[in-house]
Amino acid sequence: MNTASAELKPPTSGATITMGKDGLNVPNNPIIPFIEGDGIGRDIWRASVRVFDAAVERAYGGERKIEWYEVLAGEKAHNATGSWLPDETLKAFETYLVGIKGPLTTPVGGGIRSLNVALRQQLDLYTCLRPVQYFTGVPSPVKHPEKTDMVIFRENS
Repeated sequence: MNTASAELKPPTSGATITMGKDGLNVPNNPIIPFIEGDGIGRDIWRASVRVFDAAVERAYGGERKIEWYEVLAGEKAHNATGSWLPDETLKAFETYLVGIKGPLTTPVGGGIRSLNVALRQQLDLYTCLRPVQYFTGVPSPVKHPEKTDMVIFRENS
């Protein structure tokens, strides 16, 4: 990775999600890093953040609010720092435990690997969980679709 920096700073308000013995300890105002993404990622992010914020508002009646922290990867990172995946981005995901990313460009040529693979490997994200359940009213070729309730574990490294 690269130590070049775009001088992004976490929000002045908000708190870090921590890991307790029973799982995540999520404060009322968690700081969550995000990578906007490349190409259509910018448009997806603008719409998504509104949905996330509205869902939190609706679920918690204003008692909780996400403090978003932009970190860089992909084209935006390369243009700002010269690195496709800056060290400070990895550090932010390690520090805050929960993050979200948009689609990233995989640079062509020069022996650069997929940024998605690099993120998974650097952060030890070895499992892709895919819950599968039936939604009432949706046509299905399965004889008893209402009994469908499973989780698919896909090895991700």
